[in-house]
Amino acid sequence: MSFLDLENKNILVFGVANKKSVAFHIGKTLEEEGANVIYVVRSKARKEALSKKLSSSDIYVCDVERQNEIEQLSKTIASDFKIIHGMVHSIAFANYSAGPKPFYETSKADFLQAVDVSCFSLINLSNAFKDIFSPKASVVTVSISTTRMAAENYGYMAPAKAALDSAICFLAKSFSSFSGVRFNSVNPGLLKTSASAGIPGYLDSYLHAENLTLRKKAVATQEVANTAVYLLSERSSGINAQGIVLDAGMSINYFDSDIVKKSTRPD
Repeated sequence: MSFLDLENKNILVFGVANKKSVAFHIGKTLEEEGANVIYVVRSKARKEALSKKLSSSDIYVCDVERQNEIEQLSKTIASDFKIIHGMVHSIAFANYSAGPKPFYETSKADFLQAVDVSCFSLINLSNAFKDIFSPKASVVTVSISTTRMAAENYGYMAPAKAALDSAICFLAKSFSSFSGVRFNSVNPGLLKTSASAGIPGYLDSYLHAENLTLRKKAVATQEVANTAVYLLSERSSGINAQGIVLDAGMSINYFDSDIVKKSTRPD
């Protein structure tokens, strides 16, 4: 038996877009541990695109902005699987189509959509599946390493992630009144994903962040997946309402001598 004891456990994984997705890496690592991974993607087109890569797994469709689809999904999953031992929420969206703007020019529609998709969907899905969660189920979402850094190109997505971080605590508290379901997040530094590529100026930010890590190497998506899978297992039973930061030491290395030298004496 594997140390993580995830064999034959039913784990819902939301948010796979392609093979670079955090959710894809989490799902594949869960499969390696013998878990029964149930993938949920946004659209039928995405299901078709991923069908070959996820050929051995069940794939369902649900747009989390549509309440009727969430309700239908919960009924279908309850009928097909009866019990869910864990859920991965790797869903986020921000409309960067107009390019970078000052934060104060954020539109109400864009802000509310980001919060709806990136934060409220976790609350909504947790409520939808609460009756079929195992008493010791684990829910893991994907946040960011810090929401206290005003990265201008990331914009209003950071406040949406801050709301997500807070929601984890409130979900853990409210679920504790009737179950042992745990809620945690993995909070990585900058990653190489297709979603990140849509952020204006992301490559420069990524390279800068990589230089700030202690090892001078950015966090890998697989490293994030490994931590998420640990949190999904009962081996992490003492961890609840927490965000696990994976930034390779970046947050303590802002005054790295080489970085300071390049900034103050670039020539």
